[in-house]
Amino acid sequence: MGERKGVFVTVGTTCFDKLVAAVDSEPVKAALFRRGFSHLQIQIGRGTYIPSKVAGEVGGLEVDYFTFSPTIADHLTAASLVISHAGSGSIFETLRLGKPLVVVVNEDLMDNHQAELAEELANRKHLFFARGPHLLAQTIESMDLESLVPYTPGDPKHIADQIDAFFGFTSQGEGSVPNGEKEKEPA
Repeated sequence: MGERKGVFVTVGTTCFDKLVAAVDSEPVKAALFRRGFSHLQIQIGRGTYIPSKVAGEVGGLEVDYFTFSPTIADHLTAASLVISHAGSGSIFETLRLGKPLVVVVNEDLMDNHQAELAEELANRKHLFFARGPHLLAQTIESMDLESLVPYTPGDPKHIADQIDAFFGFTSQGEGSVPNGEKEKEPA
């Protein structure tokens, strides 16, 4: 028997029924099946859309779902592909595990800063990006998993230095002191 390749879908703690319905659609299931995936685990969150647990007409894509789990780490680790909402926590948790990721933006959110994050990470080739659930099947069909660049978390010192500079602090040794003040010598 061949390798079982699974897809994990997460909407986080919110309701994103359009993503769940898109993943449950025949075009998306067919695209996943053609890409060699055998099962689909969907975390539906607070949504009301209940996915079909029946394998699609195209073959044996197994489907299962749940609302919440104390942690999604085990689901992420077991997955061969992750499809996620555009929340930064889900994105970075998946990228740190080195899993291929398709981020789907919730178009219904106003002032959608999440789209900017997902688009930037897609431009850096860390993930694939669908600007809405209606583009998910097309994104799956066209994704080239070999083109992904592994995500390496940045050095927090650079960000800390920028914050210090913003507030007028300069770095001296172990700590930061306000500009113009010297660190006191021990008595």
